[in-house]
Formats: sequence, C-alpha cells, structure tokens
Amino acid sequence: MKLKLLAGHAQKMGATFEGEGTNFAVFSAHASKVELCLFSSDGSEELARYALPARTGDIWHGFAPNLRPGTLYGYRVHGPYEPEQGHRFNPHKLLLDPYTREFQGEWQQDPALLGYIAGDSREDLSFSTVDSAPYVPKSIVSEPALFDFIEPAEGHDWADTVIYEAHAKGLTQLHPDVPDAVKGTYEGLASDAIIDHLLKLGVTSIELLPVQAFVDEPFLLDKGLNNYWGYNSIGFFAADPHYFGPKGIHGFRNMVRRFHHAGIEVILDVVYNHTSEGNQLGPTLCFRGLDNASYYRLSPNQSRYFENFSGCGNTLDLSNPHVMHMVMDSLRFWVESMGVDGFRFDLATTLARGVDGNFGSDYTWFSALQQDPVLSKVKLIAEPWDIGPGGYRLGGFSSRFAEWNDRYRDTVRKFWRGEHHSAQDLSRSLLGSADIFDNSGRGAWSSVNFITSHDGYTLRDTVSYNERHNEANQEGSRDGHSANYSDNCGVEGETNNSEVLSKRAQRQRNMLATLLLSQGTPMLLGGDEIGNTQQGNNNAYCQDNPIGWINWDEADDELLDFARKLVSFRKNHPAVRQSVFLHGDTGINDLPDVEWFDFSVAQVNWDDPSLSGFCLLLHCSAERQFATGADDTVLLVVNRGEAVSELVLPTLPKGEQWTCVIDTSFGESVADSVDQKSGLLIPEASMLVFEKSPTPIS
Repeated sequence: MKLKLLAGHAQKMGATFEGEGTNFAVFSAHASKVELCLFSSDGSEELARYALPARTGDIWHGFAPNLRPGTLYGYRVHGPYEPEQGHRFNPHKLLLDPYTREFQGEWQQDPALLGYIAGDSREDLSFSTVDSAPYVPKSIVSEPALFDFIEPAEGHDWADTVIYEAHAKGLTQLHPDVPDAVKGTYEGLASDAIIDHLLKLGVTSIELLPVQAFVDEPFLLDKGLNNYWGYNSIGFFAADPHYFGPKGIHGFRNMVRRFHHAGIEVILDVVYNHTSEGNQLGPTLCFRGLDNASYYRLSPNQSRYFENFSGCGNTLDLSNPHVMHMVMDSLRFWVESMGVDGFRFDLATTLARGVDGNFGSDYTWFSALQQDPVLSKVKLIAEPWDIGPGGYRLGGFSSRFAEWNDRYRDTVRKFWRGEHHSAQDLSRSLLGSADIFDNSGRGAWSSVNFITSHDGYTLRDTVSYNERHNEANQEGSRDGHSANYSDNCGVEGETNNSEVLSKRAQRQRNMLATLLLSQGTPMLLGGDEIGNTQQGNNNAYCQDNPIGWINWDEADDELLDFARKLVSFRKNHPAVRQSVFLHGDTGINDLPDVEWFDFSVAQVNWDDPSLSGFCLLLHCSAERQFATGADDTVLLVVNRGEAVSELVLPTLPKGEQWTCVIDTSFGESVADSVDQKSGLLIPEASMLVFEKSPTPIS
C-alpha cells in the first residue's frame, strides 16, 4: 500500500472520513514523530507506516487520500524514553487511537505489551524492542453515518426520577424470556422482557455499569477471572464489544432508541479518573505511549511514578487542557451519537482536582460542563470521593450534579438493624439530607439515595450475612467493604428457618419503603426488587458468572409486587418527591411543609439515643411547581421496635380521613380506612403509610 499523506487539519480529533479520504489527528506534546500504521483487513499484517506530516500546536495530523472506512490502523509514537522524566515513548508498541469509535481484535496478555523488558532488574527503566502489534486490537476508520445523531429522550424531571442500576450482561444473561442469541448483550437489554419488567416496576432511568471499552487486569486473568464490572477503561469513545450481539454497535444504538420509546432514560457509569494502563509497571496501550507526561498526573517529586488518586495505579490529568478536551468530546459523543441521557462519574472528585491536585467546585471541569450546550442539558451524577487528599466531598459538588449519598445507605442499614442514635440520622435522610446538600441553591433531588449498589451486598444479602463471603475472588475474603452494617437476622447465609426468613423479608420491605418514600432521588440495584443474592459476596467485580448475574428463576414475586406498589405510590404522591428541602416552615395553605410526632402526636424526644420510631407528616406547602397535588399529604409511621398499640393519628379537617395504603408487615392490624381515633396498632419492626381521603358518605 502506497499513500502520500497530505497535511490535513487539526480541527477534528481521531480518524474522520471526509468523502475523498480520511483525516487523522492525535495529540502529543512531547513526541518527536507520530507514525500512522495501516493493517490488513484481519489485522494480522502491518502493511505500511507513514509519518503524520503536519503539526498544529500539539496536534499531529495528516490526510490520507482515498482511504476508506473499515481501514484498520494504529499509531507508533517516537520520543524520549526517560521514565524518570515522565516520558515513556516506545515506537515498538502499537497504540490505540484514543478517539477511535470502533476497534477490531482483542487485548492479549503478553509481555510484548510492556514498554520495558519483563523480568529485567531495572524494571520500567529498561526498554523493550518487542513489537506489540500482534497482541493488541486495531483502531477502525468508522463510517460517519454509523454514528449519526440520535434524538434525545423527552426526559424526566429530577423530582420524578427513579434510577435502576444494572449491568448489561448481568441483567439479561439468565433471564428466561430474553432470546438466547442476545443474552448478555446490548440487544438483550432492549428485549421486550427487560423493558416490560422495567415499565411494570415503574423506574424512569436505567444506569448501566461501564460500557466504554475496558481491559482485564493481568492479575485477574492469571486466576481465571476477569473484570466483570468494567471499571478499567481504555477507549472513551468505543462501546465495549464484550456486550455486542448479532448487530454489533447498531445493537447499542437500537437499545437506546427502544428505551427512549418506552420513556426510559439511559445513564452511563463512566470512568475518566484513570485508565487500564496502571502504574509504572503497567502496559503501554494508548495514552502512556502517546504522551505519558501529558495524559497522567505524575508525582511532583519523582516523575517516574504516578499520582494514584483512583487506587488503580494512575490518575488521568484533566488539568491538562487537551485531556479535558478529550473527556468533553467523549461525553458529547455519547450524548449526540449514542443517545444517552446522563452520566454517573466514577470517583468524580478526581475529575475536579486542579493543577495543584486539590479539589475545587470552581475548577475547570465544572465550568466546562456548565457552559457546554450539550452536556448542560443532561443528568450528571457524581460519586463524590476518591482516595486522594481531601477526597471525600459529599455535598461539595456544583448545583448541576446529583451525588451518590453513601451516608444515606449506612444510616438506613444502621437504623433497621437497631443501632443507637440512628433514628436521628434517619430523620435527616428521609428529608433528602438537607444538612449535607441544602446549599448553593441545590434541590432535594441532589441526594441520590441508595441502600445497595453494584459495590457491596445486594438487599437480600444485607439481611442475610454479617460477614463478607468473597472466597470466589481468590483474595482470602480480604477485599470488599468491611463496614457493611448488615444483619443476618439470626443465621448466617441461606436457611430454611421460617422465622428468620420472615424477619428478612420484612426487613427488605422496610428498607425498600424507606428508600422510595425519602426525599431525594432513589436508586434501586437491579435484582433487589426480586430478592437477588450474590451468596454474600460484597465485591463481585470479577464474578462474570451466576454470582454476579441476576437469577430470575428464583425471583421473589411477593417482593416484586411490593416494590411496584412503592414506586407507584411515589409517582402518585408529590409529597414524597419534592424538589425543595423541607425545614418545617409554613408555606402555602398555611401548613408547615413537614411535622414530626411520636406515636401519641406529642413531640419526638430526639435526645433519646435508643429512639426507635416516629411519625413524619409531609405536606406540599413548600412546593410550588406542582400544578396539581399541592394539597397532597402523606403520613409515614416508622417503628423499628416492638408492636405499639396506641398510635394516635393527627387530626384532619372535617370530611377527610386517613387511609393506610402501605403496611410493610403485611399484617391485618390496620384497616384500609381508619378514622381519627386512638388505639391503632403499629406492628413490630414495620412502616405504615397513610394518605388522606374523603370520608365516605353514609
């Protein structure tokens, strides 16, 4: 193959087919030469190398006449190999284009991927001359029409949002009604069976664990495992082919369209805090070989080493404008060309660290998102921590963000397992954690409330295990959270004891009711609604097997019906999903927005460390955005302790009465409709929910 590369342009990064040929553009501030390498259609033979002929600033570029979509390529980059100065250029290593939308082939575990000589006593100070091309996938020049614009979903207001967190494969692999040909794929996600389940459950948004291209860590492959969750990104523009079905990339785009047609938003969990190239002993796959000192944060005192705010060996440096540009381009690509409706940012604190390494809510990343005409319109969710200095920033993100609230998770678990002082914390959590988030004009939706997520126990395991059982991870069960605040209800793990099973079932209902009746944005872990178990594994990141997949054949249909009822109640009652924080202030209708009582309508003794119950009365008196429902009133009765036989309901105006619509005990202690009298029974360890309704005319 003989080509004469023209200068081309630096206006668009990556490989762009422009009708009469393809323009290539790639960033490197410290390279001395960038070579474009072209490959045979099967990727096995390197056909030619061409030095990119032009450089504009730090963008190397060239135009290849007549080069068509489908061409396989990669880069070899020349420059200093001086690890102690932060430079790791090695032209013997074929590099993935960081902007590639598609690639062909798989990463193969081989020492050739290392920029240094494996086993050399000098470690990464040595220099490898082994060609890595046979062991790495090749970038593909994409057909532009393949990634044309996808219309966004109509979207849901934050106050109406109910998130369902799921894994593309885990949700579908064992579902009996997903066709075998698309189990574990993007197409399987879009199957009638999955969409029907989500619609009946009532969720508004599905949040998918990482689907951007990732690489399995060698230490997992050595143990016969793999990175199931996918938090090890390498291609920020490419959908990971692990989940391709018969239609390939079209399957992802069709999935998004089908979700949109069903009224469901698609949110992606994205990992821009680090890459799969690891620390100084990791492989050279892409960014390290393109310009290690620009893409990564290096130790201020020893440039050979990486700052490791992520805990994964390296930290992507968004304080570099070119790296920030890449991340912003990636986000816009997923919105405009793949149709997604929002993002959950893994270890988001890392992304908001400035040049000095410190977190700041006024740093470049926030400003870039705020002004961007595309990204300013989508949902943004932060995981508000990393392992760097001052890394726990819950409540510290800008008003554009919702944040995962792990304090909510721990509080709910502590309360229902019986810890002292937890009722006081629960009272704050039920109102959207205003003590954390009510600042800078933020809404109550800012708190993403969850009791379980992919990272930790499932709901069923939270009530079934006191100790983590991660033996399958082959790390001696030392991995995963040690502070789970779980309670096995008397027996560790699986049991046939009917009393224990009954207690566990009610505890799950209590937790689900707490979650879906709290102010804020609720997030359900996929499978919790049917009682899915991971057999006590609270770190199933490497369990691409029945431990990590949802077992639909053993679905708890009773629990599913209860979850559907809760989601429906939330949808129909504005009082439990208000967008403003409630502080007991008197608003419209001359009613306080929230009132607290004990079970006799007296003042709650918040000073009691063993407090185990209270009543919460919610009005919509502070909420002015609802055209209807402004008079909605809901009473929550929370009782962690023994049964109470003297519940007194607050007085309602003449012509109205209380109706008990949810009872987590499934008991017969409360009639469907009750008048304003004393002596009502609150079952043991339960929640009751009342709505007001007209008194029947006799």
